[in-house]
Amino acid sequence: MDIKQLSYFAAIVENKSFTKAAEQLHISQPSLSAAIKKLEDEVGLILIDRSAKILRITNEGEIVYSEAIKLLKHFESVTGEFFRLKENGPHKLEIGLIESSMFFIPKILQEFKLAYPDVRISLLETLSLNDVEKALNNFDIHVAITNQYVQNEDITTLPIYDEKLVALLPKGHALESKSCLQLADFAQQDFIVCKEGFQTRNDIMSAFQKAGIPLQINCEIERFETCCSLVENNLGISIVPQNYVHYSNLPGCIAKPIQDIGLSRNVYIAYDKNRYLSPLVQCFITAVLAYFRSK
Repeated sequence: MDIKQLSYFAAIVENKSFTKAAEQLHISQPSLSAAIKKLEDEVGLILIDRSAKILRITNEGEIVYSEAIKLLKHFESVTGEFFRLKENGPHKLEIGLIESSMFFIPKILQEFKLAYPDVRISLLETLSLNDVEKALNNFDIHVAITNQYVQNEDITTLPIYDEKLVALLPKGHALESKSCLQLADFAQQDFIVCKEGFQTRNDIMSAFQKAGIPLQINCEIERFETCCSLVENNLGISIVPQNYVHYSNLPGCIAKPIQDIGLSRNVYIAYDKNRYLSPLVQCFITAVLAYFRSK
């Protein structure tokens, strides 16, 4: 089995046709059919059901295709990086981000651009654990800044900082007069929280469960921007990262510390340890770690 065979198979799956795949690959259909038959013989699996009139990929073929795409993207990434390093040097950096990381990422990137003025930076929101793992596994990003601890032996997750979580109220709310809130203050209040699959939700729900205080969940969201908009429009109260509130313009909201428990979350930098990381990517990881060590 070689990379060419996998690319042929991927082309068939994506085109749903031997004829169209052969045209895309600029080879004859008999040659393509022979290459796929050889691949099936080598792996000992039937990848394409040839008994039906319409091309159908077997269950085994679907699994092989999923893994082949990862290998092909990895191969493309490595070979592309080698050519770029040879011709122009490194110039591409793809970063997955959570919303609250914007309080420090622009500062780091500003310095980074001084060292690498030709770098092209791509920022992708990776909010949930599934977002992070999918983006790293599919090579959509080089690194992720995330509050999700990734339990994956192929992914290195390094802590970079922790941030407090604070209560967020609309202006004029009955709790506005209190300097600090307690968990009991949230009882019977319409509450806005992240959807399942988000670490911040897990941290918040765990704190209330331990305290024996039920939450009256009114809305579930993915982005803190949405949460703040809902709070501003008196649709409930919430708990959000302090850094997000501090560096956002929220004229209709008020942040309050939570007194009886130290709610906080850890933020990490994560990357695939089996993937080739260019010197540029390694320097970015070092810059992020150094930024917080100096604080």
